[in-house]
Amino acid sequence: MEVYLDNSATTRVFPEVAELMKKIMCEDYGNPSSLHMKGVQAENHLRYAKETMARLLKVKEKEIFFTSGGTESDNMALIGCAFANSRKGKHIITTQIEHPAILRTCEYLESLGYCVTYLPVNSYGQISTDDLCRAMTPDTILVSIMHTNNEIGALQPIAEAGALIKRMNPDTLFHVDAVQGFGKARIYPHKMGIDLLSVSGHKIHGPKGIGLLYIGEKVKIQPLLHGGGQQMNLRSGTDNVPGAAGMARAAELLYQHYDEDLERLCQCKKYFMDGVRKLEDVKINGLLPGKSDGEGTAPHIVSVSFGGVRSEVLLHALEEEGIYVSAGSACSAHKPQPSATLKAIGVERRMLESTIRFSFSVYTTIEEIDYTLQVLYDKIPILRRYARR
Repeated sequence: MEVYLDNSATTRVFPEVAELMKKIMCEDYGNPSSLHMKGVQAENHLRYAKETMARLLKVKEKEIFFTSGGTESDNMALIGCAFANSRKGKHIITTQIEHPAILRTCEYLESLGYCVTYLPVNSYGQISTDDLCRAMTPDTILVSIMHTNNEIGALQPIAEAGALIKRMNPDTLFHVDAVQGFGKARIYPHKMGIDLLSVSGHKIHGPKGIGLLYIGEKVKIQPLLHGGGQQMNLRSGTDNVPGAAGMARAAELLYQHYDEDLERLCQCKKYFMDGVRKLEDVKINGLLPGKSDGEGTAPHIVSVSFGGVRSEVLLHALEEEGIYVSAGSACSAHKPQPSATLKAIGVERRMLESTIRFSFSVYTTIEEIDYTLQVLYDKIPILRRYARR
């Protein structure tokens, strides 16, 4: 049996998405900037993508900008806003457990003279709005907080943070990395005080190489790419029509069955966690107190530390049985240092290098989870015996 439980890294494309993209690439392949009929056909697909994503986010079409993915969206939000608003101040606030696309970008901005405050998190991976309040200054031009942590599934108080930021300084921009949250939660920028929002196609059963950045119409931002002036001069370059349409179709399908899919994901997560707890010396990371079923965390992510077993060893042992998981974030999977997120939430040292992330999707079945649990029951005791030698 093949079991794919690494959906936080990437997801299988919906068949309907692949069919639409094939049609665009093979039939409606024109450049949407061209004035002839092929260009018009491509432009219609691009319009569908903008209309769909704007409708799902309840924003205006002119506030949707397509990018190459979450990393570009994050960079465009942080660097573009920092450069455009530097006269107002050079202070930025983010958290200690952001995705590298945010943390590395903040480091880059620090090298240019910007000041960055990294908010700590509690043992459940959540920030305190009191800490955010204390960190705000008259020079704070931007706050960037992820919606859903990609390693442990912690959810941040986005609506509360948005309201606090606007109350303290209406000119401070609020960016949210929703790469892991979009499709698993209903996120409405206007209602939640969000000025910029990042989304990625391949996390929602769409294609790789496409993402979007919602930019509120009053946001002052500089483009990172210069060229033909596409997308209102904010993101030049030939539009990725099949990618944009594919991502929009995937999002449309996800939200068509949102309630039932969310319930299934929660059931899979609870079932898996109940099974994992039958093993000795395991810790499920990021659960809220009194919420052993995972309530209040992402429905599709489970981070488990297996005492006495190195994560890389367990990952390959599972792979041998056809089970695909991740040892933390796939975006930094080839780097040897311990997870910054696990360190930030206080995971004990012996567990830092013994943690596996299991992440589910709408395709995950109870049968696959049963198989995975049985393999864990068989493998963990053996791997622990080897480790003690």
